Amino acid sequence: MTRHIPQDTTMTIDLGSLAPIDRDEMVGLATTEYARLLALLAGLDDDDWQRPTACDAWDIRRMVAHLLGAAEANASMRENTAQLLRGRRRVRGTDRPLVDGINEVQVADRNHLSPTELREQLEAIAPKAIRGRYRTPAVMRRAQVPGPLGPIRLGHLVDVVYLRDQWMHRVDVVRATGGELELTAEHDGRIVADVAAEWARTHDQPVSLTLTGPAGGRFTHRGGGQSLHLDAVDFCLALSGRQPAEGLLAVEVVF
Repeated sequence: MTRHIPQDTTMTIDLGSLAPIDRDEMVGLATTEYARLLALLAGLDDDDWQRPTACDAWDIRRMVAHLLGAAEANASMRENTAQLLRGRRRVRGTDRPLVDGINEVQVADRNHLSPTELREQLEAIAPKAIRGRYRTPAVMRRAQVPGPLGPIRLGHLVDVVYLRDQWMHRVDVVRATGGELELTAEHDGRIVADVAAEWARTHDQPVSLTLTGPAGGRFTHRGGGQSLHLDAVDFCLALSGRQPAEGLLAVEVVF
């Protein structure tokens, strides 16, 4: 299976042959993603931090509090366990997913921090978070944990879903502020292609997919069939449930 995303966007990639992002590849992608996110946050003014985002309960400051909390959990098993237990208590007796409770704990515990403190603490913890994700033992990686769309393998969570979460929240910040989203084929194109491959495995219908923009590409699954043509970021927004979608684009992928 291949991990290489051709720079020539006229080439068509068979999504069934595209290897998922693994922990070795995750390290470079997560390092770049944190760097781009932190550069974006450094350019925000005080008003920007109060802007609402696509995540209804969060302005940008609360969104970054969530990202900081997630990074601290990745870096420390003790913090991870504490967030898990407290998050479980928050959703006990409800039909809400566990992730909602954990997110609420992350934001509540860091709601007192200023934008500068949030950004500086995220910058300090990011390398430790990546190391923590990388060092997750193999026996734990095989375990199934609750996810928003059903059980998910822990290895997939730490290698892929946390990376997508960082990436999508960077998109959220740019959409909220009207800034410019930094996208490259090598970095963002790899993340988007991995999303497309998981999406194709999930619905498993023949499809030809053309994604435009710097993170885009041409893809096929099961020999092609229905033809879809849209912007690469819009594709991910649809699959994350952030914008209306129908047909195969309504098949969600965990971000």
